[in-house]
Amino acid sequence: MVYLHGFASSGASGTVALLRREFLGRGGADSVQVIAPDLPVDPQEALPMVKALVAKEQPDLVVGTSLGAAYAQQLRGVERICVNPSFGTSKLYSVLHVGKYKWLNERRDGSVEFHVYKETIEHFAEMEAHQFDDWCEEDSLFCHGLFGTQDEWTIGWRPTFEKYYPGMSRTFEGGHRLNADLVHSALIPLIREVAQ
Repeated sequence: MVYLHGFASSGASGTVALLRREFLGRGGADSVQVIAPDLPVDPQEALPMVKALVAKEQPDLVVGTSLGAAYAQQLRGVERICVNPSFGTSKLYSVLHVGKYKWLNERRDGSVEFHVYKETIEHFAEMEAHQFDDWCEEDSLFCHGLFGTQDEWTIGWRPTFEKYYPGMSRTFEGGHRLNADLVHSALIPLIREVAQ
């Protein structure tokens, strides 16, 4: 399984730790490796990195949250779960603006902060304008959406998701960020269902 984190996070998020505990910690036949890279901030770097990683690893499943879900949606022919996909990050001015940010989780390179530039936001807008360009009907059954009912940032994107992936989304009681309870009550059951 490949896990793609959201904006300002890392492959060391609490969600990754819970998934590893659930799937890798058991050992035996159902043991699953969870590959969770630290994604670059700029989508012009992140999306090609994600596509190359998935081509190399050939995972049975890709799980993405928020911005990571927007990247996951753009993978074709791969089973994937998009949790609260942020299809319009460039328009979330309260989240994405020019300036210095602190990483929410530890990064492998040890960095603690990063910058967003005007060009970074332009790159997000450009990616978003083309994120469904290579969609094809044959891919419709490979992409599953999971939307929090109290998600203040991305719940409005469910109709867009349903346009391309009709009948492939569901909701859970919760907000944008996953916590341990939501990982166990909403995400893990969907992973098990999709993986069957």
